[in-house]
Amino acid sequence: MDRRGFLLALAAGLAGAAVGHGTADLADTRPTPSRAPAPAAAVTSTRVPAPSAVLPPVGVVDVLPGNGTALALSIDDGTDSEVVGSFVQLAADTGIRLTFFPNGCYRSWEDNKAALQPLVDSGQVALGNHTWSHPDLTTLSDAEVAEEIRRNRDFLRVTFGVRDSPFFRPPFGARDERIDRISADLGHPTVVMWNGTLDDARIITGEELMIAARKWFHPQAIIVGHANQPTVTTVYDELLELIEERGLRTVTLADVWATPGQLVRGAKAGGRVVVRS
Repeated sequence: MDRRGFLLALAAGLAGAAVGHGTADLADTRPTPSRAPAPAAAVTSTRVPAPSAVLPPVGVVDVLPGNGTALALSIDDGTDSEVVGSFVQLAADTGIRLTFFPNGCYRSWEDNKAALQPLVDSGQVALGNHTWSHPDLTTLSDAEVAEEIRRNRDFLRVTFGVRDSPFFRPPFGARDERIDRISADLGHPTVVMWNGTLDDARIITGEELMIAARKWFHPQAIIVGHANQPTVTTVYDELLELIEERGLRTVTLADVWATPGQLVRGAKAGGRVVVRS
C-alpha cells in the first residue's frame, strides 16, 4: 500500500485526549530548519466525539488522568511554515487529533490558517498558549512575562477565534509559582508539561525520533514535539503504525479537560460533562 493509502486506511482508527511531565533539559536549540514538502491533500471528514471531559485543573499537569489508551500529541513552536502545514495536512488526511502550542511570532501559523481553521473549529485540533516569542520566562519581570502571555493569547483569539483555552506551556518547561500565577491570571490556569518527547528539540535523524517514540508512546502519555524541523514529516507512517500497534487513540487536551465554551456547546448538544475537583 502506498503512503497516502496507508494514511487513509488509518483514519477511522485515530481519535482521543491528554497531559504530561516536562523537564527543562529538553531545551529547544531552535536551529534554522530546512524545507520539506507537505503531504498531498486528501481531506477526510472528522467526527467530533460528544463531550465527556472533566473541568481543567488549576496548576501543573504532567499525565493524562485515569486509565485508558489515550495519547496526547502536543506540538510546540512552529518555526517552519512547511512543517506546520505538513502536520495540518496529516491531521486532515488521517483524523489524528493534535494539540498545538504556537508562538505567534512565527508566520507559519498565519500562513496555514486557511487549512488549520476548520480543524480548530471542529475540535480535532486544540490550541494552547506557548508565549509570543519563546523566552525563558523565569528570566523576565512580571510585566514582561504577562506581555509574552497576553500577546500570544490575543494572537490566538484574533487569528483562530480561540477565546477560552485554559492551557499554557512555558517555553523550555521553565516555570515556577510566579509564572503559574501570572498565566492563570491571564486565563490559562492549566500549565501543561509532558511525560514523553519526540526528542526533536535538537537536530536528529528519523531513526532517533522513532527511538524516542517507541520509548514514550504509552497509554495516558502527553508527548511533546516541535513543528520546527522536517525530520518528523519523514516518519509519519512509522508513528501512525506505532500508535496502531499499541492500541492507542489520539486525543487533544480539550478532549480531556473541557473549556467553558465546550461545556456550553456540550450542554446544548446533550453531551455528558463530568465535573470533578
